[in-house]
Amino acid sequence: MGVVEATKSSSGYAKPPWMFTGSALYQLHLVKAETARALIPKEFRLVEAFGYSFPLFSIPTHPKKEEESIEVELALCRYTLGGFFLAHYDDSPAGIFDELVVIAGIVWNPPTSCAWAARVLVNSHEACFHGRKYIGLPSQVAGFSKRTIAISERSRNKENSFLHKIGFGTAFHNPKDRIDVQVAEIKDSSTTTDFCCISLPTAVLNSRSDSTWMGPIVKMSLPSYSGHTEYNPHLLKYSCQIKCRVRAVTPAKVSGPTTTPLDKHGEELLAHQSFYSVGSEFGELTENDARNRSISVLLSKPVLALEFNFLKMQVEPPIVVAHCSKNIVED
Repeated sequence: MGVVEATKSSSGYAKPPWMFTGSALYQLHLVKAETARALIPKEFRLVEAFGYSFPLFSIPTHPKKEEESIEVELALCRYTLGGFFLAHYDDSPAGIFDELVVIAGIVWNPPTSCAWAARVLVNSHEACFHGRKYIGLPSQVAGFSKRTIAISERSRNKENSFLHKIGFGTAFHNPKDRIDVQVAEIKDSSTTTDFCCISLPTAVLNSRSDSTWMGPIVKMSLPSYSGHTEYNPHLLKYSCQIKCRVRAVTPAKVSGPTTTPLDKHGEELLAHQSFYSVGSEFGELTENDARNRSISVLLSKPVLALEFNFLKMQVEPPIVVAHCSKNIVED
């Protein structure tokens, strides 16, 4: 692991809106609803679907024949759309810094929906302070260390074999090299804790050096809820107005902390442990539980990855949500 650093700069957050430029990867995952619910205030109704049943245990039907049994299934495995937003800002009110936003899931906000950030990691003390106090984000100071990995031709062909089979191989950008981004939380000047490692195409963090097609220019608004933290107890709503070039890329590979053991399938046990600790609610999780569930979101199954190049993002000032409509809260 390389040296991790957190940047410092003089205050640049003047009057809103706040402008950011850079590049980013926005990756959507199927997140288990039980994992997401504990990270989202219970006032909100989680957008969920994709339910299915899975074997829970077997009941023998013959005292001497173990193979004759009835499978008991549990239909609790429902999902929401979560994921992460990994950005590198080359200009912002806090200067140059990196950001990882873990999106727990989507909550209803008719006629549309809003995202909820479970954890925000930044390598800027100023950005962390502003996010906590003024935006109501669960921000943490973190170190981002980056290492370039060369990928062989054979590995690239293997990664894109499925995309080529369905006719999309040429539509998904896959450069020769990848970057491993190691993220570690910084609790104090001498203590760091591994959070995750994200392996992604080099172009995501270096968009201006890539001469290939960057995709169409797209304008979008990303509304979000925030707040209910120790630094900002109010429930807030804000939006990010984004203009950038967008293209689909092969999803980044995410791994958990290096100390997390692996099960026989090669998946982090952390993801399974988080799901089975059902019954926890927002505000009742310990710091360690909230951290583990955030990692579980990152380890969930990716469904779509979008690369944002020549990103221009305008963050509007949040408003206090005094009274939530009955349409967006749980009955």
